[in-house]
Amino acid sequence: MNQQETFNSWIKDYRALLFKVVRAYTLNNDDANDLFQEIAIQVWKSIPNFRGESAVSTWLYRIAFNTAIRWSKKEKRNSNGKQDIDKSAHLLEYKPDNHDERLDWLYYQIAQMNEIDKSLALLLLDGYSYKEMAEMVGISESNVGVKIYRIKNHLVERSKTYENHGV
Repeated sequence: MNQQETFNSWIKDYRALLFKVVRAYTLNNDDANDLFQEIAIQVWKSIPNFRGESAVSTWLYRIAFNTAIRWSKKEKRNSNGKQDIDKSAHLLEYKPDNHDERLDWLYYQIAQMNEIDKSLALLLLDGYSYKEMAEMVGISESNVGVKIYRIKNHLVERSKTYENHGV
């Protein structure tokens, strides 16, 4: 397969994985599209460097994760108060009748986490093992376990507030 075919295949096969990263780092569709394009560009540029030492999904996740962190830092520097407005923008977007507000709440909570916790929460939702998460994020398997435990506790506490106050 040439680079174009590889790129097309990977973007098609791993689109959902890449968009989970995008969703955790963005709060509106315009930013999501911008970040996805940035990730796609980085994937394209990085294809010649893929050595097959890890699964394609692991390798792509690392690219998406690192690109999202860089993008997020750049956006924070350029926002000058725009971010406060963006945090509420999702409230103005159209939502279909079958839209799950709890899922929005969960992704909003994940978006507020630091980069490592954010990634671990997304990977946990995708059903990855602690070993796979450790490899993707670059920390030890035991550290993954500790962090996942803390993330779950944090989300449980936040959900109590959500259920009691509708926040």
